[in-house]
Amino acid sequence: MGDTMEMAAKFEEVLKSGDFGRLSELVQRYATDDFVEEWPQSGERLTKAASMQLSEHYPEMSGTKPTFKYRRMIGGGDVFVVEGTIDYGDGIPVSYVGVGEVRDGKVAKMTEYFANPFEAPAWRADFVERMEPAKA
Repeated sequence: MGDTMEMAAKFEEVLKSGDFGRLSELVQRYATDDFVEEWPQSGERLTKAASMQLSEHYPEMSGTKPTFKYRRMIGGGDVFVVEGTIDYGDGIPVSYVGVGEVRDGKVAKMTEYFANPFEAPAWRADFVERMEPAKA
C-alpha cells in the first residue's frame, strides 16, 4: 500500500490546491490506459481520456471550483477507499467515498459516491450517539 499511499498523497495535495490542470496530469500518470471512473448514483462512466478532459476543464464547464477535504484513506492489496468532503462553493458539505482498484501499481478503476447531508430522524434517537456532521 506504500505506493498507493504516495499516489493518494499527491492527489490530496492537488485536490486541496484546486489546480484541476494538475489533477488531469495525475490521472495521466497514475491511471492505467483502460482506467474507468464510475458514478453509480447518476449512472455515468468516464474513460481515462474523458476523466482527464473533465478534470482539466471542470471549473469553466460547471461554473464551480470545488475544494476537497480528505478524511482518511484505508485499504490493502489492490483496493483502497478514500473518504472526504467536497465543497462546491455553496456551503453544503457533500460526503464523498471513492473505492479504488489498483493493477500493476496504477489505478484501474474508481467507483465514487456523493451524498448530501440530511437530518437524522427522531425515531432513531434512542439507538444512536450523535457525532459532529461533516463540514464544508
